[in-house]
Amino acid sequence: MSSSISDAVPGSLRRWILTCFVGLLLLPLPPNIGYIEDNTQPVCGTPWWLDNSERKHHWPWQVSLRSENDHVCGGALIDLTWVVSAAHCIQGNKEYSVILGSHKLQAPALSWILKIHVGDIIVHPKYWGGRLIRSDIALLRLRTPVTFSKYVQPICILDHDFNLEVGSQCWVTGWGQGKQQPSANRTLTPELQETKVFILDNKKCDRVLHKKSFYLKVTHFIQRSLICATSYGNSSCSGDRGGPLACEVDGRWILAGVLSWEKDCIKGQSAGVYTRLSRYSTWMKEQMSHGAVLGPCRASWLLFLFWLLQLPVGP
Repeated sequence: MSSSISDAVPGSLRRWILTCFVGLLLLPLPPNIGYIEDNTQPVCGTPWWLDNSERKHHWPWQVSLRSENDHVCGGALIDLTWVVSAAHCIQGNKEYSVILGSHKLQAPALSWILKIHVGDIIVHPKYWGGRLIRSDIALLRLRTPVTFSKYVQPICILDHDFNLEVGSQCWVTGWGQGKQQPSANRTLTPELQETKVFILDNKKCDRVLHKKSFYLKVTHFIQRSLICATSYGNSSCSGDRGGPLACEVDGRWILAGVLSWEKDCIKGQSAGVYTRLSRYSTWMKEQMSHGAVLGPCRASWLLFLFWLLQLPVGP
């Protein structure tokens, strides 16, 4: 004597299971910013610093954005599968990849150094790449999730209403020029460079940038969506376009901006102009949420749900 699947699974039980699985599928996906908070893995913005090293710091969220294996811009890891950089770094339909976990531009073949291809690229819809550049931000979704380690960790994203105080100390990192040289002769350095900078008042920054500029003073370079940082005499040209402006706030490192452009970096009163991330955090989180894929566990539940739907639900 044969029995059907519907006989093996009572209708009342199937209805109960179906209700539970629908409820699970409708639960919002948890924000995947940084590590899971438990006793073994730190959250975003809590890097592990190298001990007994000539290097002052290790920046585990630093990304080298590459096209055909050539370094084109910097970036910052903000999630298992997301990197943020500058929109102007993205050129046409080129294929991009990222290198993570290495402070060397020519990354050695070590187990913790990752090379991952970029899948989707989301440029901000209001990006304007003219002389008065605006909304210079892009999100890059990696084809495969990163493997977090002491060398690869995410940096935290600012809340929308967060505002850094003028004078706050931050750091710029990248493989930009190591010495004060004209931008026309700018070269990349083999080792990741770091420069201590300080947040500059937007109005003061605007006055600095207007010096020797043909734009009238009524044309403001620095809008609220931008943030300025200065090194007060030292070269700030160690950063990369699209690279992170990282600031320590209450014991956690946050991504304050991505380098959009800089002027007169060979002079004492230089200023780097960054896309202010707090102005775009809501947009970033929306894009990351829409682009989230079902995890393997939830995908399995979904397949099981489809199986349940094929069964007769009646008694």
